[in-house]
Amino acid sequence: MALSASDVPTMYTVLVNSLSADEAARRPAEAALAQCETRPGFCSCLLEIISARGLACREDVRLLATVYFKNSINRYWRHRRDSYGISNEEKDHLRKNLLLNMREENSQIALQLAVLISKIARLDYPKEWPELLSVLAQQLQSADVLASHRVFMVLFRTLKELSTKRLAVDQKNYAEITGHLFEYTWNLWKSDVQTILQNLSMLSQRNDIDSVFEQSNDLALICDRWLLCLMIVRLLIFSGYASDSRTAQEVWQVREVCPTVLTAIKSLLPYYDTFKDKHAKLCDFAKRACTKLMKVLVTLQGRHPYSFVHETVLSATVDFCLNMITNPEQTGTTFEEFLIQSMVLVKSVLECKEYRPSPMGRVINENEPLSLEQRKKNFAAVASDMLKVILSGDRVVLLCNILVRRYFIFTAKDLEEWSENPESFHHEQNLVQWTEKKRPCAEALFIVIFEKYRELLAPVVVSVLREAMAISPPQETEVTAGMLLKDASYTAAGHVYYELSNYLSFNEWFHGSLSIEISNHHPNMRIIRRKIALLLGHWISEIKGDTRKLVYRALVGLLQDNDIAVRLAACSSLCYLFQESCFSELDLFECLPTCWTMSFKLIEDVQEFDSKVQVLNFISVLLEHAGDKVIPFACQLSQFFQMIWNESAGESLLQIQLLTALRTFVSSLGFQSPLSYHMLIPILQSGINIDSPDALNLLEDSVLLWEATLSNAPSIVPQLLDLFPYLVGIMNRSFDHLEVTMKIIEDYIIFGGSEFLKSHGASLANIIDTIVGNVNDKGLLTALPIVDLLIQIFPLEAPPLISSALQKLTFISLSQDDGQNPSRTTVRASSGAILARLLVMNTNFSAQLLSEPALLASIQQAGISVNNNLLFSLVDMWIDKVDDANAIQQKEYAMALSVILTLQVPQVIDKLDDILRKP
Repeated sequence: MALSASDVPTMYTVLVNSLSADEAARRPAEAALAQCETRPGFCSCLLEIISARGLACREDVRLLATVYFKNSINRYWRHRRDSYGISNEEKDHLRKNLLLNMREENSQIALQLAVLISKIARLDYPKEWPELLSVLAQQLQSADVLASHRVFMVLFRTLKELSTKRLAVDQKNYAEITGHLFEYTWNLWKSDVQTILQNLSMLSQRNDIDSVFEQSNDLALICDRWLLCLMIVRLLIFSGYASDSRTAQEVWQVREVCPTVLTAIKSLLPYYDTFKDKHAKLCDFAKRACTKLMKVLVTLQGRHPYSFVHETVLSATVDFCLNMITNPEQTGTTFEEFLIQSMVLVKSVLECKEYRPSPMGRVINENEPLSLEQRKKNFAAVASDMLKVILSGDRVVLLCNILVRRYFIFTAKDLEEWSENPESFHHEQNLVQWTEKKRPCAEALFIVIFEKYRELLAPVVVSVLREAMAISPPQETEVTAGMLLKDASYTAAGHVYYELSNYLSFNEWFHGSLSIEISNHHPNMRIIRRKIALLLGHWISEIKGDTRKLVYRALVGLLQDNDIAVRLAACSSLCYLFQESCFSELDLFECLPTCWTMSFKLIEDVQEFDSKVQVLNFISVLLEHAGDKVIPFACQLSQFFQMIWNESAGESLLQIQLLTALRTFVSSLGFQSPLSYHMLIPILQSGINIDSPDALNLLEDSVLLWEATLSNAPSIVPQLLDLFPYLVGIMNRSFDHLEVTMKIIEDYIIFGGSEFLKSHGASLANIIDTIVGNVNDKGLLTALPIVDLLIQIFPLEAPPLISSALQKLTFISLSQDDGQNPSRTTVRASSGAILARLLVMNTNFSAQLLSEPALLASIQQAGISVNNNLLFSLVDMWIDKVDDANAIQQKEYAMALSVILTLQVPQVIDKLDDILRKP
């Protein structure tokens, strides 16, 4: 029954009750809403509540109504078979009234309205809602700042949604939208930036900033609208045109927008410092605005690199960013987010493949239009010339020095964070996304600039390294500027080891400095010990001869360090060393006992997920290379794995890593794997139980572990035999793990023997019957060898169990080939070979199977001509398909035909010439 306007008060009451802290009121209200959301008119009632502004309607209830409305769009706006859907009449009503209610004072509700309008637009624009953008464009020109702001909020969300549609017609529509909206939006943005700068200049000279700013509510809205305009401009240029890296066609808006954006950055930057101690909101705005403006430049350079090639764009922007990186104090601006974006832009330009000059040089041809490739070469040549001017040798050396000497250096705050939580500090330095923190970003830029100017910069890095080692000797224990510079220089040397090996002897470096610093256990030396641990992992390919054994021992020693960050760094580098192609197994075996002990202790000491995964990965590497040398430690490792499994309950990602390690452990133990069964089988049982809460996440790795356990088992013990019924549930759920489950069944058949068939024959028959006829040809070819194996090993016992599957194989064998599908021919040949084997090994059952009236009837109903005798039809099939069969299948065909010939049936004797002519 449809809801109407008379139901709005009741709906309002239900929404109020659903927000109640009293569970007795909240639960029935939530249930009522769940029932109502499928009824026609539900969204219309919600829109009435959202539109009811004033004291009589609570804001939190209106907000909840927008959330329910938004969720209903996701579920019911499109008509699906499994949902009721919203009628076209109600949709039309909702679309019209939503556009009348955009001027919403509550910012949270306004945001939700913008999101839900954008979701509808993605589905309905332009076919069902052609007037949407024209209505928005009209309302953009409103003198009411709040109304204009809300329209821009809706427009931004809508354009963002539409930009994700990738069909050619949708991209064409977006290009048309860009043509209609860009000019007005861009002009408003330019106008607003002047208004903002004038107001900021005025406020910077006032002592009563707080009172003036609070009274001027329009300024805050204009600032926010200006940022929305900026994001809309970015979207229009980014998605309104194909990337010029493909078309080599200039996007004129890039040259129009980027210089103005750069000017705006330069104008706004000083206000960050101006308001830093005076007004938090204005300071935050200046910070946010400058960062977003720089992100726009980064985005447009990446999307339209050729349009960026202009003196007022590429040269000016890179020059500005380089100045910011090398001398931020000049502008008084040092906030991290802006410096990161400046580094990102320089890195993006240096990496840009479109700016790499062609060896052929620039193409000059005034008489004929240039081809696409010629235009690209010209752009690349111009860009290369610009970058040579901007990035002179001296400037590149300066940038390299600044990155190492300033941005690689640990600050007092860094060291304080390290002391408070070494584990978190380690992961933040090594696992954080490089664009999120200043130091990783500087390291990423350093790697790129070194790669481009390696011959120029290699001596510079070596010089910094030697300078640092000279002013901070190995025995120094005070945290001095020299020690911090040495840490920074080691960081640089680790990143560019591949080039420094031509300038620096690792053996001399290790024996003369690194080994001494590693053995210095003073707490302050953790800075250097951790960096050396990471450094050794980088320089792995340069560690030669006897030094390699010393490096192993040094890193194993660092696993015993008092600082967790140092131990985790050592753990990481040992993984690299043991995975390296020329590692020494003898050296590994020597340090194996210590590695196990220290790994067990480390995983007990760490708390964070990333740390536990790292240690488990290290243990997996050790297990992989230790082979049967792991057997003496089987008991310790079993206890360790059991403890980690118990402690990681509910942490699926960690348990997946553990299951992977267990698979390696079982493979290393080989036929000694029963030593671990007391730990292994309960874990395995938990992982393959499809009713367990984590089954979705753990099943794949658990099934792989199951197969590894069986393939390494010396025999099938009762505990392993009892696991088989879980396979029925897995196969009934899906065929995602078909290949590995067939290997599991094969292991059970071969090693379990008659005891397995007696205990689980019915379950096995269920699985085979589920597969045959329900999987595609590839899946069937995976499963058929199991049917063949069953008949080979249990020729008398197995066929009656799998009678249904054998009937399906008979049907498949006698069906017609699909000339467009070679795999169907292979399936027919394989199915026929199984029936041939059955005839040879259990002639009586074969005769019984082929005389089933139901089978004959179903084959005839499918239109397959069998002349009322399935055996003769099979003979024809064997003769016909013998060329498509493999060598073993051909032998099976031949034996089956030999058996039939002994029966001296006239119809078969007549085919003797055909049989003898076949190979």
